[in-house]
Amino acid sequence: MAEILRPIGAVARALDGISNIEFKELELNRGQYLYLVRVAESPGIILERLATLLKVDKTTAARAIQKLEKNGILERRPSPTDKKQKQLFLTAKGATLYPTIQRENAYSNQVALQGFSTAEREQLARYLNRVEANITTDWLAVKHGQHRHY
Repeated sequence: MAEILRPIGAVARALDGISNIEFKELELNRGQYLYLVRVAESPGIILERLATLLKVDKTTAARAIQKLEKNGILERRPSPTDKKQKQLFLTAKGATLYPTIQRENAYSNQVALQGFSTAEREQLARYLNRVEANITTDWLAVKHGQHRHY
C-alpha cells in the first residue's frame, strides 16, 4: 500500500513551522493562528466545537484561547441561549490579523499546488476531505474511550 501519512505529516509540519516563524511578528505563538482563523470563520463558536474542528482536546483548546484572550486577540461572551456556554469572537486586534493569515494561507496553497491542473487540485481536495473524514471517525471514537483494533 502507498504511504500517504508521512508526506501529509511532513507537509503539515513544514507549513506549521513556517507559519509559527512568520506569525511571531503578529504576536501569535505556536499554532495560535489556527484558533484565530476558525473563530474568524465561525464567529460565536463554542470551545467544544472549536476543539473538535482542530482535532485537539478541550484542555489544549482552552489554554490556547486563554492566551489569545490575554493578548487581546479573542474574547469570550456569554451565549444568549445558554448562559453556561461562552461564545468566541475576534477582537478588533484579531480582526486586523486575520487578513494576513488568509494571505499566507492562499500563498501556501498556491506554492503547494504548483504544476497541478484545476481538475487535479479539485480531485486532491476531494481525496484529502475523504481521508480527514475517515480519520475523524477514529479520532472521535478514541477520544470517547474506544480502542482501535489493528
